[in-house]
Amino acid sequence: MDYQQSRAYVKDADRYAGGALDLTNIKELMKRLGNPQDQLKYVHVAGTNGKGSVIAYLYTTLSEAGYRVGRYISPSVYSYREKMEVAGSAVSREQFAGYVTRVAAAIKEMITEGLAHPTPFEIETAVAFLFFAEEKCDLVILEVGMGGNLDATNIIRNTVLAVLVPISMDHQAFLGNTLSEIAEKKAGIIKPGCSVVTVGQQPETMAVIERVCRGNGADLTEADLHEAKAVKEDFAGQTLEYRGENYELALAGSYQTENAALALEALEVLGRVGYPTTVEQRKKGLKDTKWNGRLTIIHREPLFIVDGAHNPAAADMLEDSVRKYFKGRKLFFIMGVFRDKDYPYIIRKLCPYAEQIITIETPDNPRALPAQELAEEVKKCNPHVQAADSIPDAVDKIFAMAGREDVILSFGSLSFIGEITTIVKTQEEKNS
Repeated sequence: MDYQQSRAYVKDADRYAGGALDLTNIKELMKRLGNPQDQLKYVHVAGTNGKGSVIAYLYTTLSEAGYRVGRYISPSVYSYREKMEVAGSAVSREQFAGYVTRVAAAIKEMITEGLAHPTPFEIETAVAFLFFAEEKCDLVILEVGMGGNLDATNIIRNTVLAVLVPISMDHQAFLGNTLSEIAEKKAGIIKPGCSVVTVGQQPETMAVIERVCRGNGADLTEADLHEAKAVKEDFAGQTLEYRGENYELALAGSYQTENAALALEALEVLGRVGYPTTVEQRKKGLKDTKWNGRLTIIHREPLFIVDGAHNPAAADMLEDSVRKYFKGRKLFFIMGVFRDKDYPYIIRKLCPYAEQIITIETPDNPRALPAQELAEEVKKCNPHVQAADSIPDAVDKIFAMAGREDVILSFGSLSFIGEITTIVKTQEEKNS
């Protein structure tokens, strides 16, 4: 297979995937590939909001310290291949095609024997493990796809550190309808004897994490938010004071102090289990960290920002940023969501701030909420809304409305940030 064929193969797997929602398929697939995941050591990251930022801090800092680090994230924002990266370089098109060809041969054997076809995410995870093993990573940072205990990434054995970012309500149809149920699933990444770090949990989720840690003999550390203080903050970044040291952060948003504190605590724990970093390396790592899709500026006049806020907790954080950074400025929104998200809450939190809202349908996803249906919901709290025919149409409409001193904000999902960014950058180049 070439690269395009391998991409199509992964996407088409959705039509054939079957079997129970457990680890049976991925275990069978990895066994046929020689279990490359067992050659590696891992930082496993689960939770609801902040996973991407925390992973970015850890990945940048550990790489700065000289470790050969792999990173697996989902979804990607700008490039499909950025899901899997080692030492700052994404898997190449040739590598990806080669790994998918190997995985497809193993799946063909499984189907011949009457076993279920793996899902696209299981295939991608298998490809990532092959990539990281062949790249001989010192450490791999894995982001859970959804939940934890039954996620394909949870086939791993050698978890050095489990990181649990704040847990809130999300994916209830799969994970449960209470925080305790959801926490139970996410705490499933905690392995016997591993170290665990967390931050900012509700009492009921913390109780679950503590119980699971006790049951697994896992050492639990909680980042101390009383020690985390933003001593300087603006939209260009901020300075965090944590445990007596000052750290410059390039990422905006007051919630980044919590994410950075958790990352610093994780680095402290990693230092005790064989992966030391110096204070200077941590300072440079946090300062150099970039993360697409979190208050990311893609255009200056008017200021155009993209943010992946897609659930109530993220909407709360985005509202805080809107009030803090853009007070007194006219705001124009582009919004698109999946129908299984709590989008009425997101609308109530954010849409009253907007002069005008353009709704879009998230592309190429069966969970997408049609733009017109979303617009009807938005009208309940802000009448200044219209549905766009497409993402390019939405960008054209919003630029026609906003003045040079105004602010455009796109949010609701990470899935369309890449397309919006490409459209805006292309227009920028044409006009330069």
